[in-house]
Amino acid sequence: MTILEELEWRGLYADSTDREALTKRLAEGPLALYCGFDPTADSLHVGNLVPLFALRRFQLHGHIPIALAGGATGMVGDPSGKSDERNLQTPDQVAHNIAAVKIQLSRFLDFTATKNPARLVNNYDWTGGISFLEFLRDVGKYITVNTMIAKDSVRSRMEDRSTGISFTEFSYMLLQGYDFYHLRKTLNCELQVGATDQWGNITVGTELTRKKLGATVWGLVFPLLTKSDGSKYGKTATGTVWLDPKKTSPYRFYQFFVNADDADVVKLLKTLTFLTQEEITALETELKTNPGARAAQKALAKEMTTLVHGPDALAAALKASEILFGGSLDGVSEAIFNDVVGEVPTKDLESVKLEGAGSGIADLIVHAGLAPSKGAARKDLEAGGIYLNNSRTDHTRFVTMSDLLFGKFLLLRKGKRSYAVLKVI
Repeated sequence: MTILEELEWRGLYADSTDREALTKRLAEGPLALYCGFDPTADSLHVGNLVPLFALRRFQLHGHIPIALAGGATGMVGDPSGKSDERNLQTPDQVAHNIAAVKIQLSRFLDFTATKNPARLVNNYDWTGGISFLEFLRDVGKYITVNTMIAKDSVRSRMEDRSTGISFTEFSYMLLQGYDFYHLRKTLNCELQVGATDQWGNITVGTELTRKKLGATVWGLVFPLLTKSDGSKYGKTATGTVWLDPKKTSPYRFYQFFVNADDADVVKLLKTLTFLTQEEITALETELKTNPGARAAQKALAKEMTTLVHGPDALAAALKASEILFGGSLDGVSEAIFNDVVGEVPTKDLESVKLEGAGSGIADLIVHAGLAPSKGAARKDLEAGGIYLNNSRTDHTRFVTMSDLLFGKFLLLRKGKRSYAVLKVI
């Protein structure tokens, strides 16, 4: 299977410039390709994985990937897909973000490969020293305003009179086009890849390169990562799903993917994992025959968590997930437990109530909201349906300070899935 055939099977091919010529060029041997990542934050997010993994897929097929960190373009802001003007970042903010993003990029691309090592470049290195007059003369004269305003990213903003588009963001596509020209000239880069919202920026680069160098280059775009309802994938009710574990913990990252809808999971397996066609087809079959097992979602969550955070983080995420299914608390770290605490109702409990002989378990069940009265709590206890720290308990149990997890938590469960946490203050 060629790289283009693989992209099509995975649903990652939307369009390209001169498909026939590009196919022929790819068949002739390895080429260098690039994708840009503007450092608008100090972490990449799930939406960035499609282009990042595209570079990796090309590398696995023998091609040479170039990851471009937008030190220059990040200070301007890409209008593509935005209805409002971006807030401009300071050079210090951009530098900080690039340093953080570089670490994440290096997790997915092989920079030490013998034949086709990946490269990491920063477009500020070749753009920062160009004067405004030089840029107008050497770049601006080659691209007409007619061409620029015909691009969807610009036209949609110009048609919205309430917001419009500044000259700064209007010029963004010239900067990105100059990147392609520079990389073709200095690194013989022949292909730029990106999501469909980058088509206008990419084609400006192919035109500028052709006019300034007389060289042929290509652009290839893949669909934006969306859910079956058309909304962007990679966001939750609480916000963006980040790759930085400090922003989105491995446990929450795992849960995000394990909770994928049946309608989305096969597409996500094709788009976001490196599982083979045979492996994904088998998971798709199991999804149809036994959807309740959620084997496809579990495979997706395991693959993604391992790729982004590593096997140790996956093991911790699985351990945390087991807690809410009655799993043992042995070996659970406080950090893992804190992730789980955020998933269930939590109430404060005065420490004095656990001192001395402690509190009866029925009182704590009522306080936690798992039963409306002590009588109801006693019935649940006598029926064997109450668990303290995931161990079954009975109505004779008194809870003391020695029962606390990490010196401050009690985990209560009623039945199979009704959980509550008491936090001692």
